[in-house]
Amino acid sequence: MSRVRIVGGTWRSRLLDVADAAGLRPTPDRVRETLFNWLGQDLDGLRCLDLFAGSGILGFEAASRGASEVVLVERDPHALDALHKAAKTLQAAQVEIVRGDAVKFLQNVCRKFDVVFLDPPYRQGWIERVSPLLDRVLEPDGWLYAESEAPLARVGDRQVVRQGHAGQVHFHLLRGRQE
Repeated sequence: MSRVRIVGGTWRSRLLDVADAAGLRPTPDRVRETLFNWLGQDLDGLRCLDLFAGSGILGFEAASRGASEVVLVERDPHALDALHKAAKTLQAAQVEIVRGDAVKFLQNVCRKFDVVFLDPPYRQGWIERVSPLLDRVLEPDGWLYAESEAPLARVGDRQVVRQGHAGQVHFHLLRGRQE
């Protein structure tokens, strides 16, 4: 079992176990540092959704930086076990772990989030499948972070405002049109 390090906030430098699950690739430290520089280091009071949680590192990183609510959605049983263990170790009361399919979660949830992290398995069409459902859960002025195997210009009505690339990972920060 490998491990991943939280890079900032209250739990800075804490290591979390990463389950051996097919296609699981935790967001690298450098990419997370860039993402949280873009979002701002302090996420106090924000509600965050980590839709394809995997290792949960994006969600735990957000919680470490003050997010008041973090929902981790994952369907792989091995990854879920590791998420529950990490939440217990960190005593992460603001983190809710949901076992389930991302599309079904988006279709049924009645909450809105300020930040959605979207890091699905590659080459399976997940971004295209969840894109039409994101407006149901994302605040109009909310942020969408997406990782993909290729550059993106938009996801639904949200346009890329920042982007980068590290190795095989293309990462994007998107936002809807500001009125």
